[in-house]
Amino acid sequence: MNVSHYLAVLRTPRVPGFMLLMLLARVPPTAAGMTITMHVLLGLERGYGAAGLVGAVSTVGIALGSPLMGHLVDRRGLRAMLVLSMVTEGVFWFVAPLLSYEVLLVTCFITGITVMPVMSLGRQILTALVPDDRRRTALAMDSMAVEVSFMAGPALGVALTTQASSRTAMWAIGASMVLIGAILYAVNPPVRHEGETGARVPRREWLDGRLLGVLISAGGATFVLSGVEVSVVASMRGLGLTGWTGVMIVVMCVASLAGGFLYGGLTRVPPLWALMGGMGLLAVPIGLFGWSPWWLALALVPTNFLCAPTITATGELITKYAPVSARGVAMGLQSSAFTLGVALGAPVTGFVIDHSSPAWGFAVAGVGAVVVAAGTVVLSRRTAAVAVG
Repeated sequence: MNVSHYLAVLRTPRVPGFMLLMLLARVPPTAAGMTITMHVLLGLERGYGAAGLVGAVSTVGIALGSPLMGHLVDRRGLRAMLVLSMVTEGVFWFVAPLLSYEVLLVTCFITGITVMPVMSLGRQILTALVPDDRRRTALAMDSMAVEVSFMAGPALGVALTTQASSRTAMWAIGASMVLIGAILYAVNPPVRHEGETGARVPRREWLDGRLLGVLISAGGATFVLSGVEVSVVASMRGLGLTGWTGVMIVVMCVASLAGGFLYGGLTRVPPLWALMGGMGLLAVPIGLFGWSPWWLALALVPTNFLCAPTITATGELITKYAPVSARGVAMGLQSSAFTLGVALGAPVTGFVIDHSSPAWGFAVAGVGAVVVAAGTVVLSRRTAAVAVG
């Protein structure tokens, strides 16, 4: 691993300040899901099923909207997307605490479509700011920043809700999103390299088997991660140590940070299917260590060590396969894949746990990732064969 790669990225003009801005920008969205859940549970006095349904419809809206917002950036520019997002999110978070459950359910879906895609937007802008030979390191740093935001956001949402109220937390999120949008509007960072023409390329020419394989892998990565998280919660609850759950999540995030740091400094890296398959294989036996929180924490390290590298690899390949004119759409599709992976992984693993044990939850999450890795290999080979033919 070469640390000089990181120093080169940090010496690139505008990159350090932008990375800090996007780290802060990602905290409110990561706090949003937990805040809405707690508002439904505490403010509206509904059950977990009702709270989960709100999260599900919001997830579907975000998954549908990410490529649409990316398309808007590609065609109309960053500022047009920001204006739309600031207006819709500002209105939503201001009125959301006042809405009935039924109205909140509908508005969460609608607003989800126009949510500011800070995750994919960060990757797109970073790709435009750094030279091609520094892209892997920059995207690895971005993945590590995402891990930090996921550690900070939900905790802040819970703190605001419990120490003040869910209404205060929701208004704070809304104000933060509008402020972040306004800063990005004023700064107006580039979304493509200077000099790139961005000539339009027909979608059928770039959305091929190779890129579909990358998108499927992105969904597979979050499938296994969400499955492991649910299994961890179930394991801690089974041991009567629910309070340890947060510690386990921190262990997972720190392991991912370490993996991302190592990956970003490498010159030669494993193929995406190997990273994906490795995550799955290492997740399968985690449940065997569920009898002790200490051993479970250690068992969680290897599969999560490959998390940030896998996420980084998908971003790197998407910037390689997608044309400049469609980079926003492609990054949006990646975010949709991440979102759908989470939406599928949590309920599938939860169903398995309900009918067996947490150990089987880890196993199913891991097997799912292995199947995805094998499928992407087959898909890539078929695409290559068609191209040769």
